[in-house]
Amino acid sequence: MPAPQTVVAFAEPWRRSLVGRGPAMERLAEKIRLIGPKRATVLITGETGTGKEAAARAIHAAGPRAHLPMVAVNCTALPEPLLEAELFGHVRGAFTGAVQSRAGRFEQANHGTLFLDEIGDMPMDTQAKLLRVLQEREFQRIGSSETIHIDVRVLAATNADLPRRIAAGRFREDLYYRLNVVPLPLPPLRERLDDIPALAAHFTEKICLQEGIPVRRIASETIEMLRGYSWPGNVRQLENAIEHAIALGGDRMALFPSDFHLPLDFSHRAAHDWDSPCVAVPDEGLDFEATIGRIELHIIEQALRRTGGNKSQAADILRLKRTTLTAKLRSLYKLARDGPQSPLTA
Repeated sequence: MPAPQTVVAFAEPWRRSLVGRGPAMERLAEKIRLIGPKRATVLITGETGTGKEAAARAIHAAGPRAHLPMVAVNCTALPEPLLEAELFGHVRGAFTGAVQSRAGRFEQANHGTLFLDEIGDMPMDTQAKLLRVLQEREFQRIGSSETIHIDVRVLAATNADLPRRIAAGRFREDLYYRLNVVPLPLPPLRERLDDIPALAAHFTEKICLQEGIPVRRIASETIEMLRGYSWPGNVRQLENAIEHAIALGGDRMALFPSDFHLPLDFSHRAAHDWDSPCVAVPDEGLDFEATIGRIELHIIEQALRRTGGNKSQAADILRLKRTTLTAKLRSLYKLARDGPQSPLTA
């Protein structure tokens, strides 16, 4: 029998973007209900894939600026000069390629909300300019002496450990306190497994509608399987896993565990589990170096998935230097290509 899939009607429209009714999501919704009507700056933190932009949109929609735009900027998507132009705008001739004047994201979000995603990766010089805008509520376009006054609510998000980056001299402490007026940590999916049925139903309907096919049912054993996984990539990984299952499920009207191919995950074993081996040694023995290499590669690739491919952040998570991580990857991928007999290719 398929797992029950129900649609919950919310009296508060902003609540629709927060899928799930488990305790962790109810606590999050209550915080958003309180902070939405305010203009205080909010710093949304959480692992990659936990839904930070969805939380930002809920905050915006829960406040008096909901009828105005929420403008989003990914702080890792552009190099420093272009990021400043993206944020503050520029006048014609301000730099090579500036063939006409352009309003920046702050101007576009005036009277609305500006969402700064991946704020932890913002260059230090841009951080200083952002701090001034947050304090003074004014700025100048690049190449202009005209001061522009704005009324913008700022929401920021990061998956980085900002206090650690402050200690390493990679993030301004004064900007951190200016952004962290209201901290909003998001729970990882492994801490809200009660929401798996609702999330799975939500993503299944969304993907099937996008594909123009009938909405698939989710078998009860599939829900149990999904609830038993630790989801290192969080909600984003769940959505991708369901899209994969639908793509390979053919014309079948239900999704079964065999439709899913989830990678092994060593990262969230309980502390006492490390007393027992995670690899059994067969009677005929094994290739120790290749087996350890396979485990290392899995851990590194998992960190890269969690950081969206950002090697510097992945190195931070694994307490490695970036150069060490890059060298390990190069060596491990070379080992994986040496031949099918290698356990790395299994």
